[in-house]
Amino acid sequence: MSITLTGTIERRDIGTGAWALVTEEGVTYEILRGADKDLLKAGQKTKVKGKVREDIMTTAMIGPVLEVKSFEVISSD
Repeated sequence: MSITLTGTIERRDIGTGAWALVTEEGVTYEILRGADKDLLKAGQKTKVKGKVREDIMTTAMIGPVLEVKSFEVISSD
């Protein structure tokens, strides 16, 4: 199932590091490795379309794993 989320990109210093999308509601999603490098900029506000992957576990375990299909930059710091 595809979802659309709006939030801010954050870099988390857990283990080898992880990227997260924190939604406007305060929910944290871990961005699946291999995401577009233009998305992975801390402080950038984005609208993301993707899929929550319930079949994947990570070492960071900061929230549901989000496989990004597309994104739109709303603003960047």
